[in-house]
Amino acid sequence: MSALAVQAVGAAAEAVERHLPDLVQDAVASRLFARDATLWGSDAESEAAIRLSWVGLHRSSRPLVGEIEALREELRERGVRRVVLCGMGGSSLAPEVITGTAGVELVVLDSSDPDMVRSALEEDLAASAVVVSSKSGSTLETDSQRRAFVHAFTEAGIDPTERVVIVTDPGSPLDEQSRADGYRVVNADPEVGGRYSALTAFGLVPSGLAGADIGALLDEAEVVADLLAEDDEANPGLRLGAALAGTRPLRDKLLFTDAGSGIAGLADWAEQLIAESTGKQGTGVLPVVAPAGGSPTDGLASTDDCTVVVLAPEDGDDEVAADAGGAGSLVAVSGSLGAQLLLWEVATAVAGRLLGINPFDQPDVESAKQAAREIMEDGSDGAGRPDLVDDAVEIRAGGGWWPEGVSSLEGAVDALLGELDPGTGYLSLMVYLDRVEHADLAEVQGDLVRRTGRPVTFGWGPRFLHSTGQYHKGGPAQGVYLQVTGAPGQDLPVPGKDFTFGEFIAAQAAGDAGVLADHGRPVLRLHLTDQDRGLAQLRAVLAR
Repeated sequence: MSALAVQAVGAAAEAVERHLPDLVQDAVASRLFARDATLWGSDAESEAAIRLSWVGLHRSSRPLVGEIEALREELRERGVRRVVLCGMGGSSLAPEVITGTAGVELVVLDSSDPDMVRSALEEDLAASAVVVSSKSGSTLETDSQRRAFVHAFTEAGIDPTERVVIVTDPGSPLDEQSRADGYRVVNADPEVGGRYSALTAFGLVPSGLAGADIGALLDEAEVVADLLAEDDEANPGLRLGAALAGTRPLRDKLLFTDAGSGIAGLADWAEQLIAESTGKQGTGVLPVVAPAGGSPTDGLASTDDCTVVVLAPEDGDDEVAADAGGAGSLVAVSGSLGAQLLLWEVATAVAGRLLGINPFDQPDVESAKQAAREIMEDGSDGAGRPDLVDDAVEIRAGGGWWPEGVSSLEGAVDALLGELDPGTGYLSLMVYLDRVEHADLAEVQGDLVRRTGRPVTFGWGPRFLHSTGQYHKGGPAQGVYLQVTGAPGQDLPVPGKDFTFGEFIAAQAAGDAGVLADHGRPVLRLHLTDQDRGLAQLRAVLAR
């Protein structure tokens, strides 16, 4: 296990030099590991007081290792060879990274899309176990997925209590009901927020059941914990936090690129951690996971508001950091997975202090959830009449920006991109489709970067609502938003509820678009009435 390395270049290096003395003088690292809730000011103190147990998870999570190993063997004896995770945000992204890096299979179902849910249900159900993860115990996506699997197991003559494992906070509605119904329940530490929960039961249970070595993961974190707790200018957590959030003027776009780190999907996990933690009160730093291949600055007209973040191999960060990839600000990070999970959490907490925000709340995530609930209670799809129809695409605009004279899909996209600030703006593409079936759609991200000259984020809905969704509404008003929804191939009812998965995901999309519009963000909604024809139209227009 190697040590962590953080190397900064250009504006990021200047930020490290500027802020490190004060961070050390203020004993930020040691106070963080002593769980000092006053680090982020009085407004954040009450929340921080119940959200800092993650600093000690490398030790407190140890008892889970044996429990998970025993459960894995028990499931194998029942013929289980496939593990499905039903969870959102912090409950799904960390296990995806851990298992991907370990090279073991985990089916991550973090969607309300009926086609994606059906695929997860129908593939080798007889050999499947399901982990249902929800911190609050009331996450509607996760509850709907749980209901679908319990129904499927029952219909197949399989006792769901022998195949479904619940991970939730102690005392949650899901905890109490699941225990009463005879399900296996593993409680997580209630004083850890979802996006900091990689080394809690939320990260470890599904990963361990799938076959990852979670004991080794905790070992990797423990090796660096004392280093990250030191009030010393060599502390990589302090250095990384300063590089991310301490540039002047603030470079608020972080362009993530992987230069052979060997860690699968780390940037996607870090995207949620950083965006949801910092994007509030009109400020924050936006992680942009760059398209695979090439330089992360390819196609950008300017990088004046960007810092390139290189996820480097453990033995190659010096070479990587020698070239800032065309940007005037770069930070290269290397280390083992367990070490980096703790490193990025520390750095995000430090970034929150430098930005003057509370890194542990997410006020605008709830606003989109509430909007979706209201749409479902109203019994409508929340869409309203389209402003325009072009073949298989219904076009709707929100946010008061829609110009007169637009008569085609191409014209509508051009009009939205015309709202993009050429100096500070970003485009967010938000796609509410089956992310497994349509994974190649992400290729248009690079086309849009080259077309606009600005950073472009790509998010699968509703997954991104628990990630960059907070930043979209709570961060600086710089974004324009392109939302894509589609009529499902076949809808799927949610057992025991009066709505379908198709109705649910439509309400989630409409609710988020409505909140964006209420915040004055330009949003263009494209609904594909026929997914095959609509996607062909969309690809042609976006790749132009």
